[in-house]
Amino acid sequence: MPVLRISCGDAWPGLIDACDSAMRAVLANKVQRVPQQGCVSVQSYGKHWPCLFPQHGPGKKHERQITLADWQKRIVTAHPGPFLRGLFHSDGCRFSNRVTTRGRSYVYPRYMFVNESADIMGLCQWALDLLGIAWRMNRRNSLSVARRDAVAALDRHVGPKS
Repeated sequence: MPVLRISCGDAWPGLIDACDSAMRAVLANKVQRVPQQGCVSVQSYGKHWPCLFPQHGPGKKHERQITLADWQKRIVTAHPGPFLRGLFHSDGCRFSNRVTTRGRSYVYPRYMFVNESADIMGLCQWALDLLGIAWRMNRRNSLSVARRDAVAALDRHVGPKS
């Protein structure tokens, strides 16, 4: 039977709880938390998990196509904020960027999202565009949100890891 297994770092107990709650809300009657070194695997067995995640398949995600099904696109179009929250909580971060220019130091908040999959990066860009949040690519696999208004908007949707 198919299993949905998500590994969550011990440092983020709120994410572990959110993962458990999401699995129960969507499909699972039973969710298990399997402690491992430095993390907890939140998992649930169910024959319909592949129906909800048609992107799943053999091989590394950055070496295969990742596209949303039409029904998934409609959901993300209507609710891009929670989609971005999941992306940034899994493969992103918010930090204080420190810059010195002409002898003056500046500190400002900034988001980074890093992913080797060009398809997943494109989905992140699309969701940010849906919300009108400015972003730029600082490397092939790294996206930055640094403008004050853009960071504030993303803060409203992503929120802190807990």
